[in-house]
Amino acid sequence: MKKWMFVLCTLLVVLLTACGEESDDTASSKETNTKELKKVKMMLDWTPNTNHTGLYVAQEKGYFKEQGLDVEIVLPGEAGANQLVASGQADFGIGAQESLTQARVQDVPLVSIAAIIQHNTSGFASPKDKNIDSPADFEGKTYGGWGDPVEKAVIDSLMKQEDADVNKVNIVNMGNSDFFTAVERDIDFAWIYYAWTGVEAELRGQELNMMYLTDYTDKLDYYTPVLMTSEAKIKEDPETVKAFVSAASKGYQYAIENPEEAADILIDAVPDLDPELVKASQKWLSPKYQDDAEQWGVQKLEVWENYASWMVDNQLLEKELDAEAAFTNEFLPKEDQ
Repeated sequence: MKKWMFVLCTLLVVLLTACGEESDDTASSKETNTKELKKVKMMLDWTPNTNHTGLYVAQEKGYFKEQGLDVEIVLPGEAGANQLVASGQADFGIGAQESLTQARVQDVPLVSIAAIIQHNTSGFASPKDKNIDSPADFEGKTYGGWGDPVEKAVIDSLMKQEDADVNKVNIVNMGNSDFFTAVERDIDFAWIYYAWTGVEAELRGQELNMMYLTDYTDKLDYYTPVLMTSEAKIKEDPETVKAFVSAASKGYQYAIENPEEAADILIDAVPDLDPELVKASQKWLSPKYQDDAEQWGVQKLEVWENYASWMVDNQLLEKELDAEAAFTNEFLPKEDQ
């Protein structure tokens, strides 16, 4: 009897030891896998919205991890995404062709690596009762903006087509004021992205007069927003850039094909957002991500050249833009991948 008890005790000790070793090995394996993921900082351009859905999808669905990346999505500070990405304090960021064009001619080494939305969906919006039906109606009205010289130039270029005078527009800086509050107070019209503010107006039952920039000139059909990184990142770590763009592309493709599910992912990731607005915005925007392009994210040289020439014509650039160096399609997934 004692002999059998000794054998059983011995077997029990062996089994417990083996389990302990297996547990240690498993923990060690998990730790190794975690360490293998490369930490990456992705900086937004604004508070989270449906322009960013593909990134949150890629994070939630594990697309970044599949590419060996541990991506942290962060909000922009006072310095802004452009400055932090250019200086290497963030690996990637959300930018726009207009700001990258200005940055490039000032020798800021930023590069656009994917177009998030294929065509410009922004324009000037005003409540229906303001009776602003065309750019000529801007005369005598108050525009609320953010203080960038490009705003007056864009307004001027539209008004000139109708022989109207931009100097008869009262242009004020409304900072971070909410569009709906501003137009009730002292603003007549503002520059908005329809996918967010325009859709919100629909939900509020507020009719808007919307003038898309693309309705007036092809030169203002630029890429906004875009994914960007620095020249240094591309030169020193192209594999990470490729991995990031591949995962982001997969995330946006999911959002194109599954707008409702993608909206739910964004809502879960950012609970402070209005779920009704996110879902309505996502439904409107998902078809716009790729639109008529052969694949999501692709950019054309002529689009960069057209906008740069418009900026030169409006005295907004100090020198000509090297458009070929401002963007690249080389990191987009190939069709056979």
